[in-house]
Amino acid sequence: MSDAGAPEQLELIGATTPPRRRARTTEATASTDPVASVVVDTGLAHLDRPFEYLVPASMAETAVPGARVKVRFAGQDLGGFVTARASSAGHDGRLAPLRRVVSPEPVLTPAVLEVARAVAARYAGTLGDVLRLAVPPRHAAAEKALAGDAATVDPLPVTSGPGPAWARYPAGPAYLARLAAGEPPAAAWLARPTTDPAADWPAALAAAAVAALHSGRGSVLVLPDHRDVLRVDAALTDAMGPGRHVRLTADQGPQARYTAWLKVLRGHVRVVVGTRAAAFAPVHELGLVAWWDDGDDLHQEPRSPYPHVREVLLERARVERAAVLAGGFTRTVELERLVQDGVLRPVGASDSGRTAVPRVRVAGEGVELERDPAAASAHLPSVAWRTAKAALESGPVLVQVPRRGYVPALACQTCRAPVRCRHCAGPVAVAGRTEDPRCRWCARGVGRFECRSCGGRELRSSVVGARRTAEELGRAFPGVPVHTSGAGAVLPSVGPTPALVIATPGAEPVARDGYAATLLLDAWASLDRPTLNASEEALRRWLAAAALTRGSGQGGQVVLCGAPVHTTLPAVEALVRWDPVWFAGRELAERLELRLPPTVAMAAVTGDRRTVESALGEADLGRDVELLGPLSQGEDAVRVLLRAPLDQRPALAAALATLRAVRSAHKEAAGLKVAVDPADLGG
Repeated sequence: MSDAGAPEQLELIGATTPPRRRARTTEATASTDPVASVVVDTGLAHLDRPFEYLVPASMAETAVPGARVKVRFAGQDLGGFVTARASSAGHDGRLAPLRRVVSPEPVLTPAVLEVARAVAARYAGTLGDVLRLAVPPRHAAAEKALAGDAATVDPLPVTSGPGPAWARYPAGPAYLARLAAGEPPAAAWLARPTTDPAADWPAALAAAAVAALHSGRGSVLVLPDHRDVLRVDAALTDAMGPGRHVRLTADQGPQARYTAWLKVLRGHVRVVVGTRAAAFAPVHELGLVAWWDDGDDLHQEPRSPYPHVREVLLERARVERAAVLAGGFTRTVELERLVQDGVLRPVGASDSGRTAVPRVRVAGEGVELERDPAAASAHLPSVAWRTAKAALESGPVLVQVPRRGYVPALACQTCRAPVRCRHCAGPVAVAGRTEDPRCRWCARGVGRFECRSCGGRELRSSVVGARRTAEELGRAFPGVPVHTSGAGAVLPSVGPTPALVIATPGAEPVARDGYAATLLLDAWASLDRPTLNASEEALRRWLAAAALTRGSGQGGQVVLCGAPVHTTLPAVEALVRWDPVWFAGRELAERLELRLPPTVAMAAVTGDRRTVESALGEADLGRDVELLGPLSQGEDAVRVLLRAPLDQRPALAAALATLRAVRSAHKEAAGLKVAVDPADLGG
């Protein structure tokens, strides 16, 4: 083994001597390109570089670039990937031989390797961390089952035009034409809701994949969750026929996931639909990368280095010259910045399609407030009750509740201060009708309550959960079926018959022919979240539910309940006007003025106070980096935010990567978490 990194880097990270080398093998080496560069899965930031090994003659044909191998490293047998073969070593010294080739399958393609390196650099991570996300674990049975299997699919059906899915968008036909011609257009697509499956957004994504296939290129389509994946999966089958695409999700079994991966790798199929696990799928001749609902937090990888699907797919598009399609019913601030910077071109529906969206009303506005003074604060205002009663005569009614459970939060009846556990300061909730209030952290009962702020002794529900709401509505509408959909029991769809559907955000089932009406309860609970994107996320949740409702031309209505009426909130105004682009532009302008993401580069360093202070004191962050904090994270843990101009993001990420490497070399990496572009600035 020989170190393929620069000597200067070794000195920087404190590795003054190379790892112990094994004696040269007595086996003959490969006659052609006998030196292999291997990315070894050490898990250590200061060893995040390729190492050189000799290729024995017995492995000359199998140790190909991209293959999995086992090597001897620091007295252990570790896994790795061959990234290149060469005729000679880049550094002096004896080389250890490869131990064995785990599989000759070249699972790490050059394009995916380049993207993985770029993603690791952007997020101050290591290549090994990204490769664990990019390449699924090997499954020998899957390899054996597909051995010698060849792709046999019928020719693509001939299409005469963009079809109903894209005809509603003035720029849609031109976008598809460029895809079919092999060009790489990049678009931020603002979808318009419809109850026609042939024109809905899953059909539009399928049509884009078909257009790319007509140019001889493949597609990667990434959705937030498995329900969306199943909808697009069905649309792809309708558009292309069976056997032309695969599903790739993290919740597949090991063999099913690896089988799908191999089909893509071997070129049996060129279209992949899945969750974020599909973002690195090694599609041959990649022509289109697309993702839906950019603001869904499921697109953010929870494992180091925490990349977002958006950034992975944009990097893939750059490396492989593929087209880009970022779709959704709303537009995130990040996408708006890309539109304003000219990276993405906007694609939206014409104003003549306004009847496709439902009419939106805000409980407590104008005359409604005079009729019902409690309309602005009631859990179910009278206008919402009347709307639901009328809508139930023609179809199902969706009720979106921002919290699951029964009563997930309690407050003092007198001063509205949140109730906290006396033992651990955790939130107090009620799990069911016959349950007593208990701490959600330590499960202790509250006992006799006395407010620490005002001395009050009465409790009130500050948030009503989905199960309690279902009970209330069941009593309010006797004889009407009530369905719930949320964590642990998500309904995929409901029929067109009258019913009440109580769902938490993201778990709303699709209704055949659309919902007759939608009630959005406890709006303030979504708006008051202590996060930077609270208003943006609230609007995204509301529009996602409203998009499942029939258009105003079919009598569809949406009622927003619990929104403050003493002031006009941009998110509420954007919902009423159905104008998420206006909201995104306004939000971006405010963040630019306040120097908040995505108009600046941000990173977070978290750990115990002494570790964080020591690490940042040693780091060479540069003069343009501003330190914000530390912010307490409980006990001795703190979090420090780093802010820098947007064009300094690569330098900031590089400095943090070096910081991780130095501490790793000194065996001080434990307990320190580094995140670039953290999803939540508050921790």
